[in-house]
Amino acid sequence: MANGANDVTDATALYSIKKIFEFLPRAVKNGQHIGVREQMCYACYLNGIAFSNAGLGNVHAMVHRLGGLYGLPHGVCNAILLPVVEEENAKGAPKKFRIMAETIRYDVNNRTDEECVEYVISRIKRLSEEVGIPKSLREVGVPNPDLDTLAENVMKDACVGANPIFSSKEKLIELFKKIA
Repeated sequence: MANGANDVTDATALYSIKKIFEFLPRAVKNGQHIGVREQMCYACYLNGIAFSNAGLGNVHAMVHRLGGLYGLPHGVCNAILLPVVEEENAKGAPKKFRIMAETIRYDVNNRTDEECVEYVISRIKRLSEEVGIPKSLREVGVPNPDLDTLAENVMKDACVGANPIFSSKEKLIELFKKIA
């Protein structure tokens, strides 16, 4: 999704997405299965190549602030925020969701971009639920987040420049409210 994406970063990211959807539930279910864990390590490695070269966006910018202000786990916050931010990002890059949908085995033929977006977001939410990701900040011990401070600080994060669409402070507050 990042502005710096190119053919190489897309290829590594898409392969990583495919592997994550295939192996993450299995890794969580049986963390002792070395082959499954190896596949998740490979997916993480490929994803690292992608984001190191393409950049990150609002998910990470928002997570940096949540972790810094409330000491929350980076990965959990990423997973909580991902569907919310991607719903917003889809407005600026709907064609990317068609490719992601196809990567996670959705028949995109005769489907609109909007249907592909809905499918990807629903699959992200379902995957998060399947592996036990909390749905809100309240569930991770932050019942009353300081939305204004969070949004103000996100605006200063280096990652926001790579996001496919600009988000104002007000939009960031709105996104944080969805997970509050």
